[in-house]
Amino acid sequence: MNATSTISLAKISTMDSARAARLLAGVRHAALTGQQPPVLPRPVIEESWERMLLDGVDPDHDFRSRLLSFEELEERRRASPLTEIMPVLRDALVSVADAAHHIMVVCDAEGRVLWREGNATVLRKADSLGFELGADWAESVVGTNGIGTPLVVRRPVQVFSAEHFVETHHAWTCTGAPITDPRDGRLLGVVDISGPLNTMHPAMLALVDTVAKLAEARLRESHLTALDRLRSVAAPVLARLEGRAVAVDSHGWTAAVTGIPHTDRLALPKQPAAGHMWLPSLGTCAVEPLPGGWLLRVEEEPQPLTPTRVVLDVSGPRRWSVTVEGGGAGGWTHELSPRHAELLYLLSTHPRGRSASGLAEDMFGDPARTVTVRAELSRVRRYLGDLLAHRPYRFPEDVDVDVILPEHPANLLPHSTAPAVREARRVPEP
Repeated sequence: MNATSTISLAKISTMDSARAARLLAGVRHAALTGQQPPVLPRPVIEESWERMLLDGVDPDHDFRSRLLSFEELEERRRASPLTEIMPVLRDALVSVADAAHHIMVVCDAEGRVLWREGNATVLRKADSLGFELGADWAESVVGTNGIGTPLVVRRPVQVFSAEHFVETHHAWTCTGAPITDPRDGRLLGVVDISGPLNTMHPAMLALVDTVAKLAEARLRESHLTALDRLRSVAAPVLARLEGRAVAVDSHGWTAAVTGIPHTDRLALPKQPAAGHMWLPSLGTCAVEPLPGGWLLRVEEEPQPLTPTRVVLDVSGPRRWSVTVEGGGAGGWTHELSPRHAELLYLLSTHPRGRSASGLAEDMFGDPARTVTVRAELSRVRRYLGDLLAHRPYRFPEDVDVDVILPEHPANLLPHSTAPAVREARRVPEP
């Protein structure tokens, strides 16, 4: 191998673990000192290292933030939807982790360790590393790792030996996959399998990813059951109403409609309340509570509301939002999925608009992937309505669009692999 080639997990897995660790240590040393590396690090690792250098993480010394107290830990467990899926994670992973000299770790969206089970010997070793219940394993705190990095890039990541940014973690291999809430795409946390570096196996990445998807499927089943309960309550109510109305749960998923076409989901503000609410997709609605959701009655002669400002916030590493302001709309805010954050950011860089093929080129490097782009933008229009024009796709000229960017370009949408976003990350600061 030479410096023009990139290391891969498949290549690492064919090596003796000690040899692979030495090779990766050389790659890391070259990256930190500005020298020519023997091989290039994997892109997901290289981009993480760049974030760590920007954040000022010390590559040579471990930093341990305050542990959560027992009371704080229990409160986070009670409040987390992850509690519901712990049986799925335990059944699928704990016995495998124990036999393979690993441990299973489950963290919340902030990287706090909420559960930790598996091989007793490895658990004791984890204690000495600060890998304890209540510990903070966010990437910005402890560097590149199998918990914090998947939380940032929103996809499964395996980190082997010296791919960890902090040297004290080099004796470990960690594999983590993010878990998202199927109701709204919100990041809930990550499930991770960690152990000594000589226990690394490339198949662990596929296993952890599959189990994370099984856990999400369990959450989806629970959601459908709750939606059925809401439907049984809402259907008789809607049958007695005249005009247009829809019953939705707190996440905007539709249980029943009357007078309007059925759509799977409406985007709601983060904290809907009884009274009146403006939605780009419906206009002004009277809002009434239902058990498990809300009844939205469309006002047939609403006062005209003209939004004048759209604020796209992509400054954070894990959460992004769009806010509509002006007229009578108030501060209506919708949290964005990773894909919608990418699309709206790309559109904000093209005031005159972008065709579906142009966006496909920006997103995938392939102008032929227009079907995916059109499908996603159709979903965006469900909550932005006429605030997103098409042919070409663009924000209307009479709407001011403000974009809140991260302080450093390298931290822009770190989950994104879109060519246009990756290019924007490389733009030097003015």
